[in-house]
Amino acid sequence: MNIDRIPDVRPDTPDATVTVKRCGNVVEVRYMRSVPTGGVIEKLNADLYVDKRTGEVRESAHAATRWESKANVAQSLRKLRDLIDANLTDPETALWITLTYAENMTDAKRLYEDFRRFWQRFRYHLDKQGHPSAEYITAAEPQARGAWHLHGLFLFPEKSPFIPNQDMARIWGNGFTKTKSLKGIENPGLYLTAYLGDMELTEAISAGAIKGRISEASITDKQGERQKKAIIKGARLRLYPPGFNLYRASRGIKRPEVWQVTEAEAQEAIGGAPLTYEKTIAITDEAGEVKNIINYRQYNIASKEGGPIETAEKEPSN
Repeated sequence: MNIDRIPDVRPDTPDATVTVKRCGNVVEVRYMRSVPTGGVIEKLNADLYVDKRTGEVRESAHAATRWESKANVAQSLRKLRDLIDANLTDPETALWITLTYAENMTDAKRLYEDFRRFWQRFRYHLDKQGHPSAEYITAAEPQARGAWHLHGLFLFPEKSPFIPNQDMARIWGNGFTKTKSLKGIENPGLYLTAYLGDMELTEAISAGAIKGRISEASITDKQGERQKKAIIKGARLRLYPPGFNLYRASRGIKRPEVWQVTEAEAQEAIGGAPLTYEKTIAITDEAGEVKNIINYRQYNIASKEGGPIETAEKEPSN
């Protein structure tokens, strides 16, 4: 199976069925179109298939790593983006903190054990200072040299407390920490998950992960200065071990709301909110035949140009 980005394809008629997913202020409309192929592929077993046009028996392509399995990687990142968007509706209530190691720490199991202990100390610190408790979403980031970073999104029921960086580093206890402001970011899920997939060109070259689309991004350096740098989209995903869980979340984290309606009903519910992101992908089989075309559109209903979305009468999707 291959996944490729293609020019955008939207529903042909207003009564076409679409799936609507609300994640906080971000509403995604997904339209899928199946493409008949005439049945040119006949699967024999988990490893072999027949191309009926030629009669040739071929071996199915199995993904050995998360990088090779684009579908699995895309699904993990989509779920993480959805969790972030479903819970981060007001940047004033959030702390986005990067936890790093002073050493070249390469043990993925130790990473989450260190966070577990940090979380206990962090909750104790919040309680001792009279601050409310928080929920969290954490995401691991592998480095080209083999080390790990951990990003933590901490969400409070009200405005997040100010915690000096020296205090946060002491609570972490393993190296440096950095707190980043999320003010002015309209699509926080997409913005924050870019840390997990994209790599600066120089780092990608050193890691041998130079496959992918090169683009330009604005990067904040260690001195807090913004710089334009070349990045390779999705290059970092190659560094994740097979089967590794990219993210974890606390029990109080909300899940997205999903339901199915027509395209016309979806647009009416969105109420004129501006389109903030769109992509269309084609899914092909081992023989290169297109099986499905999926269009994703995201709208930000918190924008001044948009209106509220009505969710009271929605039908849940199975």
